Amino acid sequence: MRIYTRTGDKGSTALFGGDRVPKSHPRLDAYGTVDETNSQIGFVRALLERPAERSVIDPLLHEIQQDLFVVGADLATPVDARASVPRVNAAHVEKIEAWIDRYESELPPLRSFILPTGSPAGAAMHVARTCCRRAERATVYLHEHEDMNTTVIQYLNRVSDLFFVLARWITQHEGYEETTWMPPAV
Repeated sequence: MRIYTRTGDKGSTALFGGDRVPKSHPRLDAYGTVDETNSQIGFVRALLERPAERSVIDPLLHEIQQDLFVVGADLATPVDARASVPRVNAAHVEKIEAWIDRYESELPPLRSFILPTGSPAGAAMHVARTCCRRAERATVYLHEHEDMNTTVIQYLNRVSDLFFVLARWITQHEGYEETTWMPPAV
């Protein structure tokens, strides 16, 4: 199978179900940004160096990457399409909430805003968080213009929260200090 098809050379692409839309369509922005988030997670996984972090965080991030393919398929398939794809559901959201609760319980409480720094993997996790927030915004924009599975919005919101918690967790477990934001003197 060739990687190039030439079907998108005029600026359109096919959705699951057969409809063609311009590559500037909000649906493509949403699932394209989910794909970018997934790539950033792969980068975080590549940066995990300590065996403890690799054994604990890597499998979790792998599962999220798998789920993000479900998110992408869901976003690439209009709800009224004849195509049948897996859809994001409440169980996806509940799983993420359980992980947030677990990892947040191992962290000191936040007393102020923190800067997105830390270990290389922790800082990259913050980048994944901001990519995920952008995917969430693009998905909200899509929802304002088309009918879609709104559980995707909830899922992306929770995943970005989880990424914040994991950035803190990784930074702490790799022996780095969190950098607190210092508001300017007024």
